Amino acid sequence: QVQLKESGGGLVKAGDSLRVSCVVSGRATQYTMGWFRQAPGKEREFVAQMRWIGGFADYSDSVKGRFTISRDDNQNRVYLQMNNLKPEDTAAYYCAARKPFEDMARGPDEYTYWGQGTQVTVSS
Repeated sequence: QVQLKESGGGLVKAGDSLRVSCVVSGRATQYTMGWFRQAPGKEREFVAQMRWIGGFADYSDSVKGRFTISRDDNQNRVYLQMNNLKPEDTAAYYCAARKPFEDMARGPDEYTYWGQGTQVTVSS
């Protein structure tokens, strides 16, 4: 059973950058990892994901070109670098993992393991 824990959220101004991190207990190399976010009153939405092998990454249209997902499998960590943040990026950000060796997917229901989230607030 894998456990995930996010860190690095905070309050920033529009245009700033922030990096959130996720520690994976277990062998991170086996898991396709994703980041999702949820704003108050809204459904949880896909942000970015990286396949367990090959380093292929996928982004939602709303963050493409501004956010970058990366992973350090030696440290069992996954990162989300967020640049040029906008107020509409304000949300709780969640790290998630699929079952071992599963391919990428954008639906939250297709991810099995979840962290507790870290809050990112972007002021205008």
